[in-house]
Formats: sequence, C-alpha cells, structure tokens
Amino acid sequence: MASNIRITFLGTGGSMPKPGRSLPAVAVQVDDILNLFDCGEGTQKQFMKSKISFMSLSNIFISHFHADHFLGLPGLLNSLSFLGRTEELNIFGPVGAVNFIRNAIHLGYQRINYVINVYEVVPGTSYDFGKFTVRTMANNHTVPSISYSLEEKDLIKIDKAKVDQIGFPVYRLEELRKNGVVKIKGKEYRLDDMALGIKKGRKIVYTGDTRPVAEMPEFARNADVLIHDTTMDSSMEPMVNEYGHTSARQAAEIASAGNVKKLFLFHYSSRYNDLDTLLMDAREVFMESYPSHELQQYDVEKNGNLLSLA
Repeated sequence: MASNIRITFLGTGGSMPKPGRSLPAVAVQVDDILNLFDCGEGTQKQFMKSKISFMSLSNIFISHFHADHFLGLPGLLNSLSFLGRTEELNIFGPVGAVNFIRNAIHLGYQRINYVINVYEVVPGTSYDFGKFTVRTMANNHTVPSISYSLEEKDLIKIDKAKVDQIGFPVYRLEELRKNGVVKIKGKEYRLDDMALGIKKGRKIVYTGDTRPVAEMPEFARNADVLIHDTTMDSSMEPMVNEYGHTSARQAAEIASAGNVKKLFLFHYSSRYNDLDTLLMDAREVFMESYPSHELQQYDVEKNGNLLSLA
C-alpha cells in the first residue's frame, strides 16, 4: 500500500526569526515515521502549535551547524526526555555532528534518558528506512553542509482480479511484494504473475542553505517537491551568493532544469515582510513555485501512473 506523506513547514525564515516567521524546520511524515529537517530555535514550540507531536520523531537531519539551523535541538532533546521518551532517536549531520550534538546534549544540567544515535554524513551516502531512502549530497555553503533527498521506494501494483483468479491469499500479499515469490503447500506463487506495473515512489528534496550548485538539478531530478534556499530576490545577486545562498530566480532555474513538480520557496531573509517579490521572481522562470508559510501542511499526492515491469 502506498504511504501517506505529509510535509509540515514549522519554520521558514533564515538567520534570525521575526513575528510569524520562525527559523528553519521542516517535518516530513511518512506514515508513522516522522522526520525533521533542521531544527532552528523554537522548533519544539512550533511543533506544539502544529497537528503533529515531536514525541513521535524518529530521525532528525541537520543540513549544517549554523545557529539558525540547529539551536532548537537542546530544548527539543531535553523536552523529549522530560516527557518520558524511551525510544532511540537518530540525528544526521555533516562533519562535526558528533561534537555539536554532544555539546547540545550536555548544555546545562539536564539529563537525557534515551539513546541518541549520531551519524556524521559522508556526502553521497544513502540511508535505508524501509519505506523510503534518504540520499545525501554536499552543497555549496560557507560551512560544511548537506542536502537531503527523501525517496519513497517504488511500489509494485497488484492486479486484484489476477489474485482472485489464482486464489492467492490476500493476507500474504505484502510478503509476496517483499520476497517476489511465496511457496504455499509446495506451490510457488510469483509476484510477476499478479503484478500490473510499478508505481514510482515520491521524492522530496531539502537543500538547506546553499549557493546554486551545478549538480542540484540532477539530485532533484523529477522530485515531487523541492524545498530550496530562496533567501533573497534576484536584485540582490551576486551578494546573496557571496553569503552562501540562492536567489528565488536561481532556485526556480534549478527546479525547471530538474523537472520537479513543485518548488517551495524557503529560508527567507528577515528583510522581506511579504513574499510577493520572491514569488514573482521565481514564477517568471518556473510557474509551479509556491511560498512556504508557518505551520503550512502539504500532502504529497500519490502517483497514479504505472510504469511497465519490463
């Protein structure tokens, strides 16, 4: 069965917060697996305002260790412990992650009563979480920084009429999907005999802070959602690039080159009280550009098209 994937924008600003715009944090829920991309100051409070609970967090992916992207960790990790968390928590980040997370855990006198697994990401590494994979790529910021691509695994669509005709037990279909073949009372049942085609898995790319990167269109190729750094408008180029960021126009060019379905603008400079300038900049290049807003939720549509099994 295809997963439900929901994106919640907890914070969309950059560098410093302002009323109505918190610092970077994006939750991506895949069924019961809750993932957090970056954890700016105040993220736990944003969780409390949202419809999701930080107690169900499984994985946190930090793009880089500038303050606006990870200073929400000490409070969040402590609150999880205070509220009785016992499940392990995974945190991923670029080189230096072990030391930065250790310092966050030991800040003050609080005690963490659950296991935290910290992984220093080697760019290009992929992580398998069962229903989805997270791929990584080094981007181009002023400090070591990682972009992440959450990719749902392809799903083989079953032909129910063939299942009924063959007489295969429905309760063993997931086993058949997983193994490709199932033996029952000496008879062998093959997945190919009951398959209609392949549903391509969905893909969400989160860049973190970065200058335009030549490899990004390929990394984001055919993504359902690209959440890209759009710190300033094109009138601020090349200054925005000098400081390790991307303009809205440049992000739109990347989205267009990568054939993505939707671009969400993200990581706005505090100089912008409204986002019209950024949105107009992006839509001149790529019409499927949208502003991200505080506590906005977006359900990633399930793919209906089937690819051939051949």
